[in-house]
Amino acid sequence: MYEASGKIKLISDTQNFPSGFSKREFVVTTGDGKYPQDLKFEMVKDKCAILDDYKEGSDVKVNFDIRGNEYNGKYYVNLSCWKLEGGSGGGGGSRSDEYSQEPPASSEPSASDLRKDDDFDDDQIPF
Repeated sequence: MYEASGKIKLISDTQNFPSGFSKREFVVTTGDGKYPQDLKFEMVKDKCAILDDYKEGSDVKVNFDIRGNEYNGKYYVNLSCWKLEGGSGGGGGSRSDEYSQEPPASSEPSASDLRKDDDFDDDQIPF
């Protein structure tokens, strides 16, 4: 899970595909320093409507996952937004918007998944 904050630079229209899939892209400019970055995010399916509450110039905080895939020998990366919140200063939605969808589970196990309670005996630690 990753997080970025900035101002919405662009909100595109929803794209509908023949398969029934839909997505909507938006660009957030991060960083106020010498080298600001424009990051393109996407929302999918029924979550596309969340962007209707925002306008270009709105301060936002975006929680997202990085998705990658290969197609015909070329590699693609998408920043898939799963939570969008209005920032504290400047015109965004008046409320905090969040997907009801939880981010997908990571393919890597967490430390607690790898460790069993009986793996460690605190009485034998040398310090």
